[in-house]
Amino acid sequence: MTDLNTIARNYIAAWNESDVARRKALLDAAFTKDISYRDPVMQGDGHAGVAALIDGVQQRLVGFRFSLKGEPDGFGDNIRFSWNLGPEGSESVIEGTDIGVIEDGRLKSVTGFLDKVPAQ
Repeated sequence: MTDLNTIARNYIAAWNESDVARRKALLDAAFTKDISYRDPVMQGDGHAGVAALIDGVQQRLVGFRFSLKGEPDGFGDNIRFSWNLGPEGSESVIEGTDIGVIEDGRLKSVTGFLDKVPAQ
C-alpha cells in the first residue's frame, strides 16, 4: 500500500534541502530516476533536472521553506497535495497544488499549479 503522507513529506523535504549530498538521497527517496516535473514557470526531467529547479528556487527565494498544506489525497497511482512557501516562521507568500503519478512508492511525474502568487 502506498503511503501518501510519506510521498508528500519526501517531496517537501527534497525541495527544502540545501545540502547537495542529503538532497541526492531525498531525490532518490521521492522520485523515480525518470521523474518529469512541470509547472507554469519551470520544468525539469530526471534527478539532475529537478535538482537544478530546486537550486534555482533556493537561490531566488533565500530563507523560504516549503510546508505541506492540509493532507495529501489520491487514488490508484495518483496523489494530490497542496503546499505553502514563505520565509520560515512567517505566512506563506506562494501556495500551490501538485498532482503526481506514483510508481513503486515514488513520484514518476509531477504537474504543479500555483494557487497564490505575489502581485508583480
